[in-house]
Amino acid sequence: MIESDNIVLGGNIELVGFKELDGGSMVVLKKMIGNHVRKMSDIAENFEKLTVNMKKVGPGNNKFEIQAKMMDNGTPFTSEVTDFNLFFTMDRALSNIMNQISK
Repeated sequence: MIESDNIVLGGNIELVGFKELDGGSMVVLKKMIGNHVRKMSDIAENFEKLTVNMKKVGPGNNKFEIQAKMMDNGTPFTSEVTDFNLFFTMDRALSNIMNQISK
């Protein structure tokens, strides 16, 4: 199911702003996100949904801003990370949520 700029994975993961990425990067990101979601759903009370927004920011659009929001039993857990390396940024954003829900 693909809408304008949204990619839906497995029904409860939504990626926004990822259309412009190349196929190789998407394969790596989907695997990273899938691994984090598996861990999140093990820890969370009732994992509902993960929404990840990506946009390029900074001079020359050379930084990636990742905003992640996970819903667990009606409670939102959010994280926002900006950095030059997309994979590092994604990992930090999702790890921040993991740290919040494991407390």
